[in-house]
Amino acid sequence: MPLIDAVNGAARRLPKWPFYVLAAVPVVWVFWAGATGALGVEPIKEIEHRLGLWGLQALIASLCITPLRTHVGVNLIKFRRPLGLIAFFYILLHLIVWLILDVGIWTEIWKDIVKRPYITIGMAGFLLLLPLAATSNDWSIRKIGAAGWRRLHKLAYPAVILGGVHYLMLVKGWQLEPILYLCGIAALLAMRLKWRKRQAAPGTA
Repeated sequence: MPLIDAVNGAARRLPKWPFYVLAAVPVVWVFWAGATGALGVEPIKEIEHRLGLWGLQALIASLCITPLRTHVGVNLIKFRRPLGLIAFFYILLHLIVWLILDVGIWTEIWKDIVKRPYITIGMAGFLLLLPLAATSNDWSIRKIGAAGWRRLHKLAYPAVILGGVHYLMLVKGWQLEPILYLCGIAALLAMRLKWRKRQAAPGTA
């Protein structure tokens, strides 16, 4: 299709570095807004929430890359690694804000992680992202091997599920937005599973 061909052609020409620059813009804005009183009476909580939500959104966007290529023909695979790194960047800042600006008392941090299930789950998701961020470079792919690297980066699937559950448990009551996020994550993972089963079926090219 002409439109898809045009999108793929533009994607091939577009460099990856502007994504990292653009990802820094909302971070600068949210800290500026918090410092100037534009985020309400609890700016730290608002900054923490927005950074975590942006991280989850970037993770979900990275999950959309393969279904777009498989089912629609839009090839944005070159942007999957930047999206993953941007997601990690946001989530790391989310964690730092919680550690330093929110809790602040280091003796209370471990207590919160153990006693509050939503924090335990969020921390588990973050730990799963650590090896992914550390190996999101060409040297690691050569060192581990392409097959091993792909297996390692499947940790993104449980990480995004844990992120969705963390968000659901964080909000008070059964709110629609985190439920929709979880449903979207489940749908994207189901699409990948269905496609892989079709590829593994006998007689499938």
